[in-house]
Amino acid sequence: MNDTITAISTALGPSAISIIRVSGTDAIEIVNKIFKGKDLKKQESHTIHYGHIVENDKIIDEVLVSIMKAPKTFTKEDVVEINTHGGIATTNKVLELLLLNGARLADPGEFSKRAFLNGRIDLVEADGIMNLIEAKTQTARELSINQLSGKVSNLITDLRDKLVQIIANIEVNIDYPEYEDIENLTNDKIKKDIEQFQKDLLTIIKESEDGKIISEGLKVAIIGRPNVGKSSLLNNLLEEEKAIVTDIEGTTRDIVEGNLSISGIPVTIIDTAGIRKTSNIVEKIGVDKSLNTIDKADLIIYMLNNNEPISKEDIDIYNKIKDKKHIIVINKIDLENKLTIPKEIKNYINISILKNTGIDEIKTTIINMFNLGNLHTKDLTYLSSARSISLLKKSFTYIENAINNININTPIDIVEIELRNAWETLGEIIGQTYSEELIDELFSRFCLGK
Repeated sequence: MNDTITAISTALGPSAISIIRVSGTDAIEIVNKIFKGKDLKKQESHTIHYGHIVENDKIIDEVLVSIMKAPKTFTKEDVVEINTHGGIATTNKVLELLLLNGARLADPGEFSKRAFLNGRIDLVEADGIMNLIEAKTQTARELSINQLSGKVSNLITDLRDKLVQIIANIEVNIDYPEYEDIENLTNDKIKKDIEQFQKDLLTIIKESEDGKIISEGLKVAIIGRPNVGKSSLLNNLLEEEKAIVTDIEGTTRDIVEGNLSISGIPVTIIDTAGIRKTSNIVEKIGVDKSLNTIDKADLIIYMLNNNEPISKEDIDIYNKIKDKKHIIVINKIDLENKLTIPKEIKNYINISILKNTGIDEIKTTIINMFNLGNLHTKDLTYLSSARSISLLKKSFTYIENAINNININTPIDIVEIELRNAWETLGEIIGQTYSEELIDELFSRFCLGK
């Protein structure tokens, strides 16, 4: 991080202004080489200066330049931001001059990466930045702000503090058993403390899964055999003709998506190709995509046809989705009933897309299944990224192992290893421990000038 980086921080295109950001030891000096106005090297921190960007004696643009000196900046390095008139040619020309005078083009997310590596933000706050940029709803924005403010990081820090107290008590008893004033730890006492910690951790996991829904929305896949009404249901839910609907089996051969809002939560509805054995190469590709979608979706809407007997393919599809969150929908109840419901299917919704019957019940079931109606009223101080939630669950597994070891009277130092693994895993969430590959992958998701 000894070099100076630069990138365009605003969307490139016609606009009122564009901002080009520069960060690093030589940021002020590099900008000063192409700035005609006050000597930027002599100006106070956190000041704005009027002038022109020039190439030799040729004026490129009239600008305002903001000077922010380390360490009171986002990256904790010297930072300069050049406010130019918006436009592709002008913005790119200013960027070109900065590169010619010693700056390096920043990698995606490199400003935020430097902020993390210099201790300005942790990984939860970095997630908050990305989520704030991508927020589609007011609730998602509020969730992101709490992550960015450090409230969520404090939640994880408090968890780690509780766990380290338990670990410290164990270590004192192991290392100094001769001291009479040290509380004598029994397995029952340790177990009680660990179980309380486990309860607190489980609460955060559940709330964080809600946070993921707020931040990312829900992906709902409609699956079933051909011609059961999947595309028609998609169109009905979206209230638009998004997918082509015909009586010909196999009409849908690729993934068709649409977006709607249910209780203020963004929901992506995915219409898939009908699942059946086929010799048609193109249709087979669509079927394979449908099967892959099952793994990626948060919820499966599995459609059956009331006017057809149950088939082996229907049962095979059900077996693929029964362990995921799913809703069974039986369509075409306006036609003669030829469907015998298998005994393993306990709950289902009867609908007729043609008669517009039962559709609202699908939406109500989604709201109840994911508790969408209550998400907006909760304290939004929790995690929301898949990475963070997976680490919470990994930590929970270590805690479970510790409790199981106590139950079978495993030596206390073995129990401590599990607790320490849980503590270190929680540290990965906020970046107390990390690998270089992880950091590169995380920040590569950011836009170029962030």
